[in-house]
Amino acid sequence: MEQLIGTGVALVTPFREDSSVDVEALERVVEHNIQGGVDYLVVLGTTAETATLSQAEKQLVVDVVVRANAGRLPLVIGVGGNNTLAVANELKTLDLSDFDAILSVSPYYNKPTQEGIYQHFKTISEASPIPIILYNVPSRTGSNMLPETTLRLAHDFPNIVGIKEASGNSIQIDKLIKNKSENFLVISGDDATALPTVLAGGAGVISVLGQGLPSLFSEMIKLGLEGNVREAYGIHHRLSDLMALIFEEGNPAGIKSIFESKGISGAVVRLPLVEATSILKQKIEVSLKSLDKAHV
Repeated sequence: MEQLIGTGVALVTPFREDSSVDVEALERVVEHNIQGGVDYLVVLGTTAETATLSQAEKQLVVDVVVRANAGRLPLVIGVGGNNTLAVANELKTLDLSDFDAILSVSPYYNKPTQEGIYQHFKTISEASPIPIILYNVPSRTGSNMLPETTLRLAHDFPNIVGIKEASGNSIQIDKLIKNKSENFLVISGDDATALPTVLAGGAGVISVLGQGLPSLFSEMIKLGLEGNVREAYGIHHRLSDLMALIFEEGNPAGIKSIFESKGISGAVVRLPLVEATSILKQKIEVSLKSLDKAHV
């Protein structure tokens, strides 16, 4: 899965003021990232506010991204949930011909044991016609998929090719990288841990901030993969304020305010999320201007 090494971005779903999907803005977001040099696009992740999209809207988002991408970059689609059989049935009916892999979150809310998590992904592995990237994000799911479970799944099911690891736990990330097989991808799920993960032997990142600043973020990851530590950390330190700011009031309110500032799309999010406050937008604007000045 070499096409999934480097910088992937978890695309937002832009909305108009009436909360409908803004198709033109989504096309601009896709083009912004392709031109910015990211390596692949992730559709219908958490950042896309997928939980608030109807089935028809999900299909619309997929159709728009596939059309706008026009085969230029690899595509990953989020297909997950806490109803194992429903996810498995969905995988059997979806048209996944345009996608290189699915990204599937560890079951949330139910708080399964490690054996429950294993059996969940065993069922999904057996149902999926394309490779699977596991997604561990304890802050959202309420349970942590331990490295032993991840490595067991990777060993037992060849179509489980990687993990988006968003535990933020450097010891856990190191344990995965140390004990994984050569071809298994450990992908950072947090912007702040992206570079350290890559330098420790990880495969890259699925980023939120990266879609707003694709050229700079992609360059940081590329330098990290090449072992250019000093240059890579130079970019990391320039981006670190924005890495924190965009999550200050929840995701994707922060990244959408960056897109608003750049004139790419609006800042509207759907309830129960609310748009970034004017105070946060101002802080993000100041940070972006400071970044532009430093770049010059």
